Formats: sequence, C-alpha cells, structure tokens
Amino acid sequence: MTLDPRLNPYRRDFAARHLQGQVEAAQFVDGVVQEVIEPIADVRREPAHEAALDTQALKGERVTVYESSDEGWAWGQLEADGYVGYLSANALGPVGPRPTHRVCVPRTFGFPGPDIKLPPMIALPMGARIDIVREVERFALNGFNWHFPLSHVAPLSKRQPDFVAVAETLLNAPYLWGGKSSLGIDCSGLVQIALQAAGVTCPRDTYMQERALGQPKSLTELRRGDLIFWKGHVAIACDATTLIHANAHHMMVAKEPVAEAMTRIKRTGSDITAVKRL
Repeated sequence: MTLDPRLNPYRRDFAARHLQGQVEAAQFVDGVVQEVIEPIADVRREPAHEAALDTQALKGERVTVYESSDEGWAWGQLEADGYVGYLSANALGPVGPRPTHRVCVPRTFGFPGPDIKLPPMIALPMGARIDIVREVERFALNGFNWHFPLSHVAPLSKRQPDFVAVAETLLNAPYLWGGKSSLGIDCSGLVQIALQAAGVTCPRDTYMQERALGQPKSLTELRRGDLIFWKGHVAIACDATTLIHANAHHMMVAKEPVAEAMTRIKRTGSDITAVKRL
C-alpha cells in the first residue's frame, strides 16, 4: 500500500526516520519540533510562494521540521492534523510554553496593555493557540504581556457545544482554496476549524473527512450537524433543509437551501457521495 504523502513525510531525497522500511528515500532523518509564531502560516505543495496552497497552520501549532533549506523553506508535518508541506522558515520559531487557550471568535487582537485604544501587537484568527498566564479584569494576558479580550479566548479543554454555530460565525468569510481563517477559508477548512472548536479531531481534506468522520445517513433524515459530501466538497447541515459551506460559487461562506446547492452542484457533474453524522 502506498502511503499518502500529504500525511506521511517522505520524498525521494528525504523521509522521516520512522518511515524507514516503509518508503524509499535517499536519506532518513529525525525531525525537530518547532512552533508557528506567525498568526497564519501558509503550507504549500512546493517550496515556492507561487506554489499551490494546500492548507494553513495557525499560531501556536507545532510542526516537526525534517528539512530547512537555504532559500528559507521548512519542510515538515503539522502536529494537529498530520498534514505535510512547505512553510516559510520565518513563520516558525523555537517551541515555547504549551498553549493553554485558543481563539474562539473569528478574529481577535492582542493589545500591549489593558486599553483597547492602544495599537494592537497582533491579530489572531479563530483556532490560534496562545499561552495565557493570568487574567486581569476583562483581559487574558500571555507570556509577552499582550492583552487579549477575555471573551475572545477559551481554554483548550473547553468544547463548544454546537460546532454548527461556530461555523456560522464565519458566515461571509471569503473563499480561499487551502484557507483556514476569516481572511479566507475553504470548505474542508470550515469543517475542520468548527469541529476542532468542539473538541473533535478532524483531518484536513474533504476525502479524508469523508472517510474518517461519522456514520452514514440518508439525505431524507438530514439534521443539524450532519456533513454532506460531494467529490471534492463538503457542507454542514444547519437543519433538514439548509446548509452552510465555503464555496467557489458564492466565493464566501454562505447559507443556502440544500436542494438549491444539490441542483447547482449536480449541473457540474457531481452528486452527493455521502451524508455523515457525528
């Protein structure tokens, strides 16, 4: 069986040492764990800024790096979902304290003091992870003494009770292939971000999600939280007749009737491949 290179760090020249005996490579190496220090780090298919954007890593995520090039690229595997790709080395840094909280709103700011009129030091997307060391009145402070609105962060242990409601907070976010934030997001990124907020482990790509998540159900018994899959696309049921999805037709995260989406997508030659219930 051929291992999926999007989830297994191997190339002809380099591979992770734990894959020795399973894949062919000129050299097997141990990885070095680093941390995403930028708000959003693009993960590309090739080491070039014009290469396809496969996914994004968010601040606080850990990455096992197997190669760092002189051109400023790091090739590695994300800890959260196992995705493999190329990141800008400038987006990575030494591992810091383990994050304690995640951003639970579409976007938030870290201020240099307890005053929202101050110019913010950083803007973070939903799902970004930060280390909160204390709370002062309406703010949560990290190790740099940056002040985040307390209502904008949640402990990693806290699970959002309704992942559909999380997805709905990203309504109208622009569509971006490979995107995972309110600045740009794709269909499987929307599902992943929403499920992770609810404490559900979720793979990155649509085909991975269709295989790994939930139990098969019939479209006739559709209910809130069911996932509807087409080839290369996924949507979330808001109720029996409405869905929400990031899609290239609207070029944003949009709600629409299930029947309307089915008809339009069918015209492109694609039928529903599965309905899955978590």
